Amino acid sequence: MQESNLTVVTEFLLLGFQIRQYSRTFLFCLFFVVYCFALCGNLLIIALVSTSKILHTPMYFFISQLSISDILVITDIVPNMLHILLNNGGTITVIDCITQFYFLCASEAFECFILAVMSYDRYVAICNPLRYSSIMTSGYCLILSIACWVFGFFIILIYIIKTAQLIFCGPNTIDHLFCDIVPLLELACSDTSIIQLEIYIIGFPYVFIPTTIIVISYTYIVVTVLSIPSSTGRQKAFSTCSSHLIVVSIYYWTIFSVYVVPTKGLTLTMSKILSLLYTVFTPFINPIIYSLRNKDISKAIQDTMYKASFRHI
Repeated sequence: MQESNLTVVTEFLLLGFQIRQYSRTFLFCLFFVVYCFALCGNLLIIALVSTSKILHTPMYFFISQLSISDILVITDIVPNMLHILLNNGGTITVIDCITQFYFLCASEAFECFILAVMSYDRYVAICNPLRYSSIMTSGYCLILSIACWVFGFFIILIYIIKTAQLIFCGPNTIDHLFCDIVPLLELACSDTSIIQLEIYIIGFPYVFIPTTIIVISYTYIVVTVLSIPSSTGRQKAFSTCSSHLIVVSIYYWTIFSVYVVPTKGLTLTMSKILSLLYTVFTPFINPIIYSLRNKDISKAIQDTMYKASFRHI
């Protein structure tokens, strides 16, 4: 194809769910409510950790960082998806599409690392309780958090920049809910082999290292807890990390179901539904898990409500 015959694409058409009007209206209302609840839940956790003294510990500091990441993910995806549902599709510029993909990737990468850090925190708390306060200092926790943000948002730029340099000159229709790497590479007219190689090279340590840390940490935790003679002691030790273990399980299950499990045979609708698991469902369910299964957060909520009601008396 000659250079003069190339028609450079400057925007994409996101199709979303191609369903009847009443079904799209129902989904719009559903996702709007989920989005509002997810925002309020995660903002509540951030506010409680910032203001409640009983939550000024490393574990809750990391939970608040996870909530920030969840807000970034769901805000990156849902508002534009609501627009698409209302209009039965919607256009997005190439640069906005890549920007959306960048914030999604960076936030998910950060979440991988922060979940690994949280598992290490639980390992120190259960396996080395006497040294916990001297190891997990506020300065050390801040360094670990900053490192997670840096790894998540800056190293991802390596292949995001390459993606932004792709030329799109053919079809511009993306049959998806948001911009993801697979449809972008499929629509590119230029060579994508280098980007695919970079994704594998960067993606492997991004998944392997945090997963290894989580597995090793919980292996030591299980061994330590099982060595506790009393059943009450074992139950108390497990209760301190049960919420985190549930969040880790949900997160990795959703990620693996979308990117690792073969998608051959899946309909486009099923692929879209699976993609909602880690972009909408996970940010929505995380604050519910931490608030319902955590006595300290429940107590902080009750104390805050009591103080607020006392002021109005």
